[in-house]
Amino acid sequence: MAAADLLVVFFGIIIQQINFIYLFAYFLFKSPLCAVILVLQLLTSHCYVWFTVAFTFDRYLAICCEKLRKQYCTERTATVVIATAAAGSAVLSVPFYFAVDPRRCVPTVEYMTSQAWASYQLFMIIINPLSPIGLIVVFNALTVRYITAANRVRRKLRCSGQKQKDSEVEKRRKSMILLFALSANFILLWIPHVVHSTKWQKQNYFYTDRYFSTPIYILQQFGFMLRMLNTCTNTCIYALTQRTFREQLKSGLKYLITLNGQFCK
Repeated sequence: MAAADLLVVFFGIIIQQINFIYLFAYFLFKSPLCAVILVLQLLTSHCYVWFTVAFTFDRYLAICCEKLRKQYCTERTATVVIATAAAGSAVLSVPFYFAVDPRRCVPTVEYMTSQAWASYQLFMIIINPLSPIGLIVVFNALTVRYITAANRVRRKLRCSGQKQKDSEVEKRRKSMILLFALSANFILLWIPHVVHSTKWQKQNYFYTDRYFSTPIYILQQFGFMLRMLNTCTNTCIYALTQRTFREQLKSGLKYLITLNGQFCK
């Protein structure tokens, strides 16, 4: 999930948005690289969304389904899930290669006028992000319900006179907060893009209007900005709240630099 987020930042922000709006690296505008960049940006975007769904499903199984957890939570299963999500994302993204005129780096006439392209864009919105949002909400709701029920049973089993802090209940509470934070962050930051894409299926990926002259264009750019922001916040919310990750981060820093500034093994 973190790797896909970083690739979105690279292809979606640095290579596409910053370049097409400000830098104007012209060799990217006058070759098939223009269409390839669009495909890669969409591919990495689909990957990080569906990796987030897979992560949510992993947590649901790990917390709520003990029997399935032993069968599912394996390295082989993780590899299959990642490969499947990446392959599916590629299949959905490759058709957009033909939506771009590589000679001028602008959308083709067929893309702007064809009803088939409008229908495909609407289908893409259902696949990403409406379906992922629904799945994330469902899995997190089931997880929270299980944790709440387990905490209720645990309190009843514990001695009523026992007042010390229950570390297991505290751990479950933190898991619930993490799940709510991830879900709310994902949904809220994708709402403007969903609103724009549902009403106006054609996406101005190449910023042919750079002067923000219409409210529709402003809404699209606002949706793009929040969608890209989600790639950073999702990973940070998960990673920075995990004690193991913080310990590994400290170890990595100590590995590189000692107190006197020398590199060490």
